[in-house]
Amino acid sequence: MEKEKVKKKILIVNVNWIGDVLFSTPAIRALRRHYPDAYIACMVVPRCKEVLELNPNINELIIYDEKGEYKGLTGKMRLISALKARSFDTVFLFHRSLTRTLMVALSGIRERVGIDNPKRGFLLTKRVEQQPANIHKVEQFLNIVKSTGVGDRGKDMEVHVGKSDRDFARAFLDSQGIKEGVSFAILNPGGNWDLKRWPVERFAELGDRINEKFGLPVILTGAGKDIPLAQEISGIMKKKPVIAAGTTTLRQLAAIMKLASLVVSNDSGPMHIAVSQGAPTIAIFGPTDPKLTGPYGGGIYVVIQKSSGKPGCKIPCYNLKCEEALCMKAVTVDDVMLEAEKLLKR
Repeated sequence: MEKEKVKKKILIVNVNWIGDVLFSTPAIRALRRHYPDAYIACMVVPRCKEVLELNPNINELIIYDEKGEYKGLTGKMRLISALKARSFDTVFLFHRSLTRTLMVALSGIRERVGIDNPKRGFLLTKRVEQQPANIHKVEQFLNIVKSTGVGDRGKDMEVHVGKSDRDFARAFLDSQGIKEGVSFAILNPGGNWDLKRWPVERFAELGDRINEKFGLPVILTGAGKDIPLAQEISGIMKKKPVIAAGTTTLRQLAAIMKLASLVVSNDSGPMHIAVSQGAPTIAIFGPTDPKLTGPYGGGIYVVIQKSSGKPGCKIPCYNLKCEEALCMKAVTVDDVMLEAEKLLKR
């Protein structure tokens, strides 16, 4: 009897933020298409696991909880043993951490592919040259896998939802009086740092104008920490919105966004989730660079970014100490309404 062919075993060490993990999904898809029979595992931090949990291109998620199970030296030794027991052939390091690179090297994975840098380059068996500063992160992750001969299989980001997520979305909307077939808009006012947030009063005015002009109910989304922000916006609005902040998982949010006629969001993970679901999306950018971390691939989306007009104030700047956020304030409600009308006409 012919000996059964041993499947290739691949580990992906992913990054730490929801948006960045979304950016990695085209590279993960490319690996699966190139190695259709391989066993592919992905190591990801707990807060990002939902992005990948139902991804059909992945066989296993390894949750790297640095503050829990794998805390400290003892925890890292435990992870090294767990990786060694899985006998991976190849690891693609999307994360640039020296610690993670050292752990996979100590676990005995012979082929280690990642971006070269002075601190960890000696631990890599395939050193991918530093990526140009002006290319999107989707392309940066793709370039890591393409360095080994893997072909490009498209740029679209993926968040997969299940039946329970779709059922939740429908039940939630029904409970708010938004019945099947009724169009609605989503406003996502949060962001992982304040300078990326469009002003509260602008979101409130936008919500009222969307409701008045287009007749669309408005839903405010966000994480649990965004509940006070959503309540503040709701308190200013004439027509009270539905507050969904803090009530959904990421996949449930994706399922709701898939049904939306319009999503308006700051630069954030939920903005990318909206694009991944094909929702018509307006992304408001200020101090960050949409060429690097903006919407990407297929989908219906537009980016609004404007200079503050102040001498010496240039965007993008990534200036965390800025106290004025003039670039965000430069984007007017009229700017967003103009783009909203175009998207809704489509």
